[in-house]
Formats: sequence, structure tokens, C-alpha cells
Amino acid sequence: MTSNPAISNQGTVPNASRLLWAGFMAILAAGVGFALRGGIFGAWASEYGFTATQLGAIGGAGFTGFCFGIIIGGVIVDKLGYGKLVALALLGHVLSAVVTFMATKQNAYDFLYWGMFIFAYANGTLEAVANPLVATVYPQNRTHYLNILHASWPLGMVVGAVASYLLGNVMGLGWKGQLAFYLVPTAAYAIMFMGQSFPKSEAAAKGASFADMFKDVGLLGAAVVCYLLALFFGGAAMGFTIGGVLLIAVGVLTRFSFGSFLLFVLFITHALVGAVELGTDGWIEAITGNLFTPEQGKILFVWTSAIMFGLRFCANFIETKLGLSPVGLLLTSAILAVVGLQMASGMNSFVIALVALGLYAVGKTFFWPTMLAVVGDRYPRSGAVAMSIMGGIGMLSAGLIGGPGLGYAKDRFTAENLKSTNAAVYDANKAAAPSKFLFLAPVTAVDGSKLEAAKKAGDKGTPEQKAIVAANQLGDRATLKIDSYIPLTMAAIYLAMLLYFKGIGGYRAVKLEEQT
Repeated sequence: MTSNPAISNQGTVPNASRLLWAGFMAILAAGVGFALRGGIFGAWASEYGFTATQLGAIGGAGFTGFCFGIIIGGVIVDKLGYGKLVALALLGHVLSAVVTFMATKQNAYDFLYWGMFIFAYANGTLEAVANPLVATVYPQNRTHYLNILHASWPLGMVVGAVASYLLGNVMGLGWKGQLAFYLVPTAAYAIMFMGQSFPKSEAAAKGASFADMFKDVGLLGAAVVCYLLALFFGGAAMGFTIGGVLLIAVGVLTRFSFGSFLLFVLFITHALVGAVELGTDGWIEAITGNLFTPEQGKILFVWTSAIMFGLRFCANFIETKLGLSPVGLLLTSAILAVVGLQMASGMNSFVIALVALGLYAVGKTFFWPTMLAVVGDRYPRSGAVAMSIMGGIGMLSAGLIGGPGLGYAKDRFTAENLKSTNAAVYDANKAAAPSKFLFLAPVTAVDGSKLEAAKKAGDKGTPEQKAIVAANQLGDRATLKIDSYIPLTMAAIYLAMLLYFKGIGGYRAVKLEEQT
């Protein structure tokens, strides 16, 4: 059911392959840093007494910063140039390490939060370069090459997880020594981009104005971004004032164009993609390590990441040989993700965990790059802008909703289970301050230091510690079950999109001339 033209492995510029693999290494560096940080959450909880909600917020900064990097980068990339943005990203990655390593007991939350934010900003800037660059140099098969580009993310997570184990468990390095490892692939992408010439996007090459690139986004698409930004800035009067001002600015720029309704739906859906894919990735090692052993948690993290890495090279086969359009591929992926997370919520053996999380990994594999490909196919006039905004929405949602939301769910379900089974133990081990998430009722979680101490005690723990661990495991299972409702919603949206494209003659890439 696809109408994509025959595949061409030749890019539109002589150095297309070099640019593709330089972008690959850049996103790999981001994946390495992401995995290393996920692996040291327990060390941060133990050293600084953070709750799951606090850790979720710190991890969330690793997504919200990305939003600013990719949106700002996407807006200015054609004006400033790809090379200068790469240099800016390199500076951000180095600065992130400096800020993070300056964390002490007195300033830990702030320094870890902003170190994570700067790291993510650099990642977003790099993706603002890589996504439109690959879409431009391989226009005949964006789905295939964008999936190859983003195969670097799970590979980076595999490398990061393995490095975390070797550096931490085998060599005994502290969290700072482990985290420093991501500077190695950072130096590699800097070298690979060095001295390269870069093409302009299709829209920029044909003289599309800045305002023209925003017309498809319009007020509807901008409303999604502005709402998430309002949440980032506090969600109160100040946050929504900032969001409202930005929305008016987009309205003035586009002469109050409403934009494309389909693009609006894609933006909403990508917010869900960010929440389920990256939000879950940020917690999955911690959750599985709690349900089984920390070592098995790392193995499962590597397992899901390896599946993603391998399958992202198969998008062309699936699209051309199996006859699935990009939207059909997305629908199938969402269904598999639902099944996988539902199974994971009840997994009671390592073998079942491999199957359940394997299904989830197959499902999530194609979400992010295929969504970008759909935007590139359907909205060539928007050039780098729409793809960057979509990436920003996904990361901002992961940072504000996915990561903190799952952390809140873990805190809430754990606290409720412990309180119902042993109220005295709960009262003796609860955190000093309640955890909050969006408009939901605050919950007083179990203190992070006491929870980690109970986990480390294992079979030698006191009855009270065993009660805490049991409640936490039940909380993790309930969190995975709630998480599965996100891809279920996505499946409904993808089904509606599939029916829409069937009604207009099938999915196909739109030429720029058709939009002008």
C-alpha cells in the first residue's frame, strides 16, 4: 500500500554518506550519555536522597533541554549553517559535563538538573542538524535513511549501558567517572563533521521564506508547542503568558494561518511518542532491575536497545517487501508496544521479561524516525522547521510528562501499596515533602535513600525493609500497566490516519510544488 519510488542508495551530494554517519555518531553520543545517566540514578538517590519524582524531574531535564535545542536549531539552521550549530553542540556537551561534575550535597538537585538540561540542549541542536540533513540528501527514501540515522540512539544506549557496567561494577569507578565516558563519542562526531560542506534544505534551496516554512505549522501546531512550553515555565500565570505570547508571535508571522490539521494531529501523536518511548526508556532499567536484579535490568536494557538498533536498518524491507506504508508501520508498532507493556506489568521470570520487553522494543523501534519521515514526506515546504518542532515536542513531552509522570506513578503506587499493607512502616520511611505532578493530587513518597537501602539489603533486610521492597515492586508493575495506555491511544490515532489516507488514494510523498 505504499507508493514510494524505487529506492536509491545515492545521496544528492558527494559527501552524503559522510554526513549520514557523522549524524549517526552525534546521536550515538546522545544515547551513550542517556544510558550512562539512567544507570547512575540509583547512585544519585543513595548519595543525595532523591525521590523517584525528583529523579524523574532531573531525567526530564534531559528531554526539555532537547526541545529548546532542536526548535531553536531548526529555526536558525538554514541561516546560521550546519557547521556552526555542530560547534555549538560540542561546546554544550563539554559544559554539561563540567556543571554535572560540580554537584555537591548542598547543590545537587540544581547542578544535576541544569547539567542534564545543557546536555539535552546540545543533543537537540545536533538533531536539528541531522534530521533535515539526512532528509535532504536522501529524499527518495526518507523512512529508510532516517531509521538508519536513528539506529544510533539504541546503539548508543547499548554502548552506554555496557560502559556503565564495566566502569562501575567491574572497575569500581564512581558515577562521575562513568559519566565522563560519553565525551569519547562526542569527540568522534566533532572529528567526523570537521571540514564538511552542507547542502540547504529543499525549501531553503528553492527560496521559501521563513514565514512560508511556518504556514503548515500555523496556530494549531504552535498551540501544541506553546502549551508544553507553558508547562515548562511553571504552568501558572507566568507560564501561560509566555506560551500565549509565543502563540501570538507565530500568528503574526504566518498571518494567523491555522495550519494543517493533519500536522497538528502528528504533533499531538508525537507528544505521546516521546512520553512512551523516551519516558519509559528513562525508567526501564531501574524498574526491571528492581523486579529482578540490577544486572538483569542492565541485560534487559541492552536487549531492548539491541533490538531497536537492528530493526531500524529494516525499515526499507518492511515498507517495500511487506507493503506497509509508514502509517501502517506506525499502527503495527503501537499495537506491539501495548502488548509488550501489558505483558511486562505481569512478568515473573526473566524469560517472560525477554519476550515482553522484546515485543515492546519491536513496537517502539519505528515510532520516532518514521514520524519524522511522514512529516518530511507530507510537508516539504516546512523544511527543517516542522521536523525540528516535532522532535522538540517529543522531547518536551518526555521531559515534562513521560519521565516525571512515570516517576510520580512509581511514587504513588508504591506509597499506596505500603500504606495499605503496613502503615507504620510507611509513616517511618516516607519522604519529608510530597511529590507533585501536573494537576494530579500530591503524594508523599517513600524516602529515596531508605528505599535504596532496602533494595541493597536484599534477603538480609529487616521485615520492614522487605515490606518496602515488595510495595515498590507492586508499584513498578502498576506503572508499566498505566504506561501501556499511551501506545493504545496512539494506535487509535494511527488507525484513523490510515483510513484518511485510504480515502484520498493512499499515502505518498508530496512534492514542494504541490504546496506552493
